[in-house]
Amino acid sequence: MTSGEPLLPFSDSEPPKRIRRISSFDCLCFDESLTSSNFDDSHINEVEVNEDKVKEEEDDDFASLEFAFSRKPLKHSNPLAARRHFYSADLQYHRPFPLACPTQAQKKLVWGSMELANRKITHSAPLGQSGASYMVHDQLGKSQRVRRKSMQFDDNLFNENDSRLIYIDDPRRTNEKYEFTGNEICTSKYTILTFLPKNLFIQFHRVAYLYFLAIAALNQLPPLAVFGRTVSLFPLLLVLSVTAVKDGYEDWRRHRSDRKENNREALVLQDGVFQPKRWKNIEAGEVVKIFSDDTIPCDMILLSTSDTSGIAYILTMNLDGESNLKTRYARQETVTTEFEGFPISGMIRCEQPNRNIYEFTANMEFNGHKFPLMQSNIVLRGCQLKNTEWVIGVVVYAGQETKAMLNSATSPAKRSKLESYMNRETFWLSVFLFVMCLVVALGMGTWLVRHKEQLDSLPYYRKRYFTMGKEDSKLYKYYGIPMETFFSFLSSIIVFQIMIPISLYITMELVRLGQSYFMIEDKHMYDSASESRFQCRSLNINEDLGQIRYIFSDKTGTLTENKMEFRRASIFGKDYGNPEHAVNLFQETSAAASRGESVCRRKWKLMPEINVDSKLMNLLYSESNKEERLTAHNFFLTLAACNTVIPILHNDAETINYQGESPDEQALVSAASAYGYTLCERTSGHIVIDIHGEKLRLEVLGLHEFDSVRKRMSVVIKFPDNSVKVLAKGADTSMFSIITTDIESGDGFWHETQDHLIQYSLQGLRTLVIAARDLTAAELEQWQCKYKDASTSLTERVAKLRQTAALIESNLSLLGATAIEDKLQEGVPEAIESLRQAGIKVWVLTGDKQETAISIALSCKLLTTEMQQIVINGTSEAECRDLLADAKVKYGVKGKNGNLKLRIDVESNGSRLSCDISSCEKLHTDSIDEKVTLSLALVIDGNSLVYILENDLASELFDLATACRVVLCCRVAPLQKAGIVDLIKSRTDDMTLAIGDGANDVSMIQMADVGVGICGQEGRQAVMASDFAMGQFRFLERLLLVHGHWNYQRIAYLVLYNFYRNAVFVLMLFWYILSTAFSTTSALTDWSSVLYSVIYTSVPTIIIGVYDKDLSHKTLLQYPKLYGAGHRHEAYNMRLFWITMIDTLWQSLVLFYVPLFTYKEGTIDIWSLGSLWTIAVVVLVNIHLAMDIQRWAVITHAAVWGSIIITYACLVVLDSIPIFPNYWTIYHLVGSPKYWITILLIIVIGILPRFLFKVVQQLFWPSDIQIAREAEILKHSSYDQPKVK
Repeated sequence: MTSGEPLLPFSDSEPPKRIRRISSFDCLCFDESLTSSNFDDSHINEVEVNEDKVKEEEDDDFASLEFAFSRKPLKHSNPLAARRHFYSADLQYHRPFPLACPTQAQKKLVWGSMELANRKITHSAPLGQSGASYMVHDQLGKSQRVRRKSMQFDDNLFNENDSRLIYIDDPRRTNEKYEFTGNEICTSKYTILTFLPKNLFIQFHRVAYLYFLAIAALNQLPPLAVFGRTVSLFPLLLVLSVTAVKDGYEDWRRHRSDRKENNREALVLQDGVFQPKRWKNIEAGEVVKIFSDDTIPCDMILLSTSDTSGIAYILTMNLDGESNLKTRYARQETVTTEFEGFPISGMIRCEQPNRNIYEFTANMEFNGHKFPLMQSNIVLRGCQLKNTEWVIGVVVYAGQETKAMLNSATSPAKRSKLESYMNRETFWLSVFLFVMCLVVALGMGTWLVRHKEQLDSLPYYRKRYFTMGKEDSKLYKYYGIPMETFFSFLSSIIVFQIMIPISLYITMELVRLGQSYFMIEDKHMYDSASESRFQCRSLNINEDLGQIRYIFSDKTGTLTENKMEFRRASIFGKDYGNPEHAVNLFQETSAAASRGESVCRRKWKLMPEINVDSKLMNLLYSESNKEERLTAHNFFLTLAACNTVIPILHNDAETINYQGESPDEQALVSAASAYGYTLCERTSGHIVIDIHGEKLRLEVLGLHEFDSVRKRMSVVIKFPDNSVKVLAKGADTSMFSIITTDIESGDGFWHETQDHLIQYSLQGLRTLVIAARDLTAAELEQWQCKYKDASTSLTERVAKLRQTAALIESNLSLLGATAIEDKLQEGVPEAIESLRQAGIKVWVLTGDKQETAISIALSCKLLTTEMQQIVINGTSEAECRDLLADAKVKYGVKGKNGNLKLRIDVESNGSRLSCDISSCEKLHTDSIDEKVTLSLALVIDGNSLVYILENDLASELFDLATACRVVLCCRVAPLQKAGIVDLIKSRTDDMTLAIGDGANDVSMIQMADVGVGICGQEGRQAVMASDFAMGQFRFLERLLLVHGHWNYQRIAYLVLYNFYRNAVFVLMLFWYILSTAFSTTSALTDWSSVLYSVIYTSVPTIIIGVYDKDLSHKTLLQYPKLYGAGHRHEAYNMRLFWITMIDTLWQSLVLFYVPLFTYKEGTIDIWSLGSLWTIAVVVLVNIHLAMDIQRWAVITHAAVWGSIIITYACLVVLDSIPIFPNYWTIYHLVGSPKYWITILLIIVIGILPRFLFKVVQQLFWPSDIQIAREAEILKHSSYDQPKVK
């Protein structure tokens, strides 16, 4: 070890402690641990930039600082150039520090706002687990700040005037103004009193419900009473009741859960003794004691733990979904305090409640000492205490003010694209309805004018009373021709009301529920490794899965496993980890023992079979080349010490398990242990490292954790000989700018290390650069003074800590670099290839460096060697503009904003499937030129996206990107991911899908039309924000190509069939009204009209929507191009709608006129004719449905034919009630042969045109689905035929 000046002693009030970074930026990470240089920039910050204080709120725009604080790796031809960068790359944006500690008067000047190009960074907008604040850009390129109300955080500017005072063990004084909430929570929506009005208010947000409410209200007016007043309310009441029962049941479950949660008990300090108290009665300021495996009842500051060092382990899975244990610490000033039987006095000044679960800023005054509190000192409601016997804490936030409750908002609701198309067709149906009502009203007015003189003598229409007495000669329900015409118009609306199907909404909800059940139960989408099933978290967009055109995917943890393995290391300019030199740790241990050397024999559960490099092991044990050996020693010492990993020793004292907040850190610490540097103990103030069997205790003076501005982390440690070192690791773009080269000593492994980094990246490995240096006494004193001041600051603490880190993160000595492998998930290349064949473009948005991302893209077949790569790496707006323009000119890319939809249609048609029925195996594409689309791949970095998305270059990027088959975005921030998705979503009608596994993917997932979360290693933030969740990326192939295709085909047919089913019924009534003097009378009973769409014909629609399959899952997976039917809208478009309406018109005419023809020579009363029409229309629409069913099953037969039987049964019941005018009519009809012949004629004549149309279409213009369907039938028939010998 190198010795240095003695460490300056700490004052009594400020003992050595472990400091964790507290970020006021919108960190989306699951804690602030380091990932790697190829990290998914999960933690990119967003800061508000203003011209000056006068214009502080001028634009309200936000800009990412990643481009400003990051640098590319430097290869200086002249080493002196590197030496000029004495401070870190960050220092050029900070004010310089005085060499001496600042006085109290100087501190305000030193801690002024950070400056960036003469712009002041005022404050930030922190984000929580939902991370729903992001940048979106309109077509003019002007950035706007968009926040989702349920997800955004309040501005968290913390100052003395806007702070919360908590008096320890004095809840009455704490809440003397009654401004704090209690700890009772309420997640329910309704109470007994508010349920009915509130639920109805929510339901009537659907415009269709208001329409049917108006219809029911009109029918209550005497001049307009077409149906019975009670009967007219039945459909709307049924729909409202079903929804209300569902909502009521869900809310009852919430109430039950709330009661169970609020009535749990915890030990609270009362009168000097810990006594049980219900959670709902706990108040801010009270002292609470929690035991192991118990749940934290509220947000508490730790005062003491069962561990003498004040450490506690918590599980945050209930809060953020992460399964790794987190460390929290009680301050040394409070950890030894006795709480029972002794008076306690203290005060906490903390920030107001906010949603940021990754940040906490406060100060505590306790027993005469004042010290800072931060994220590592608070435990949040919903977390569980693990591996710690007990903890004691003081409540700061309770009930609805806890961070868990503030983050309990659900994901933003999304609406199906097909459902939005329904509005277009609904509009046309409304036009038809208006025209029919207008025709009836004008006809009625014309008829009244023509028979004006006969109104008092017509047999079925009278104008006046004819009775003797006071009513004689008075008007009888007659309001004059104009009003009668108007009332006729309103009455027609009531009669024709089901032209707009109210039952369609409930039918779609039930069908989507059934589809979701079968997706969840699909055993092919069950991940046995994580024991996770497919999850449907949104029931509104099932059919959108069948129309996806763009997939935006994260890389780490989504395409890869996010299970890191240490593979290579570059130390002193030499490459280690070559598989030729790799040996098993057990073998190396045995060999070393035979040489009489002492080696580390520990094993750990994380990587039980790790291989080590024999050459590197020999270097660590050899006595020669001391300088190289010392470099290797410091290298592994940095890996073991510079992290936040928690070592957990098991009972055998030989097995160690590392719990880390990042898989990268776990891999690095495990690798250090494999080479003999085992981290075996960590407390808030020190760590213990077992180095080749000898334990070394190191005092941790401070820890600057990773943040995405610095892109590195560092730790200041004190050795037993009082020497002090700073150990650092981070991304190469950040580290090389703060590393110096020593010319005099001939240090020449700078370039070798960079060459190794490039080699590792080309192999798809994730890299980190390792560096260290000694601190002098003066540097340490300056840093300690600044560090203490920054860590206790109540304002701009993060900026000050970052400036403090810049003091020691400079002039570092390069030690080497690490390379970690993140393997591809199983089936990823095959899934991507299938998706591409299906006409889906896959874009990868990652935080990895460019070389690594390209290597992974090649290995997963996203990129191919035949593709021409377009690389956009600009450092200014002008350069980015030139690069985009040059690429467009070179490859003949033209602007497509005007004819984008036409181009997409051409591409879709060009990818259509066609096969020869005789072979049933060959695919071919139509002859169109897709040379550009097939050959180009765009690679762009996040730095370029800053200039492109923030300016008017977005349209240029859009033109170039949409012309490429593959787009690979590297080094992108979470907000840039959302911006890329919005780039496509806002400029095209194409459906977008975003898939990711981490908190950095949340904004992208919520921005896309469909969001899919991966249940991976990075917690469950992505899952909680997603619409669908799964265990592996490869399941996406089956989700889209199989379930997406089925769902789209089913829902599309369901909507068209519902339009047809109701329209044919209404048109039949329309023809009848035209033949009865426009009187709006009906031959059908009120109950038949109401039950038609609710009971008679609804069940078959639901069953077909859930069960029918046009193709088997094997065929859909074998021929991915069949998915293109969704892109081309084959199942639902305006052409199909108009064809359906023409067919509806024909069938309605057949329904009306065939009975008139068959009974024109006979006699039949109006109610008998109505019964015949009721049965005939039900049979006709069910036969129509049966013609389109692809897969018949027992339940399908039961639904279709059972519907007809149920209709007959209902008619028998209704016709058996004496008080109804249609009493006994069905019994007279069924005995007549003419009745059955009429129904048969209606079916044959009505269905015949549709049948002929389908036959001609399938013979001469078959679709891909029809061809594949015939191929399936032929294949099955060939299997069924007996083999001839």
